[in-house]
Amino acid sequence: MSADDGTTVKLPSFRGRPNLRQEITETLRGAVIAGEMAPGVVYSAPSLAEQFGVSPTPVREALLDLAKEGLVEVVRNKGFRVTVLSPKELDDITELRALIEPPTVRRITEQGVSAKAVKQLRPLAAGIEKAAARRDFIAHVTIDMQFHLALLELADNPRLLETVRSLRTSSRIYGLRELPAGDALFDSSHEHAELLDLIEAGDADGAEALMRRHIGHVRGIWSEKNLAEDPS
Repeated sequence: MSADDGTTVKLPSFRGRPNLRQEITETLRGAVIAGEMAPGVVYSAPSLAEQFGVSPTPVREALLDLAKEGLVEVVRNKGFRVTVLSPKELDDITELRALIEPPTVRRITEQGVSAKAVKQLRPLAAGIEKAAARRDFIAHVTIDMQFHLALLELADNPRLLETVRSLRTSSRIYGLRELPAGDALFDSSHEHAELLDLIEAGDADGAEALMRRHIGHVRGIWSEKNLAEDPS
């Protein structure tokens, strides 16, 4: 992914793909959340479009969508700058997610989830693990978002779902690239399958506890070291 300072990140080619704008938006959103697009760096639509193998128009439209979400900001006559979140802002987002997601997972489990619903979530859980194994951080973040929103959709609360979507979109996982090629990322990714096992077994206590621990990774093993140590 090209930036004005020469920073590059590997991007897929979307030449000839349907739903182009949506796919580009999801990919760029994942790149920002995963820290693949560097905070504070200005990116131009034409340079990104060249890597995607498409015209600048859908890329510019996608970046404008991300600007509405607060992930980037428009830099006049230059492009789009990735917005920077402070450690305090990341902590606030994590705190809110911890207040909402674990008890919601508990309620979903207590109410019971159909075998069909669990079966539909299994491929997403597997996809997260596969992305982690090949260290495809953009795909990892994108599929992770799909999994958790699909799971929370079972609570049948549209306002809750949109709140969590907004919080997750606002998150940043700056430390993914710095993780060693060991088990940390893979173990965290496997928690999605474990969560489905607990839900399927009707273990509400276990599902809530695992969801709480899972969210903690955002400001734990997934947080950039210098951000985590920043007292501001």
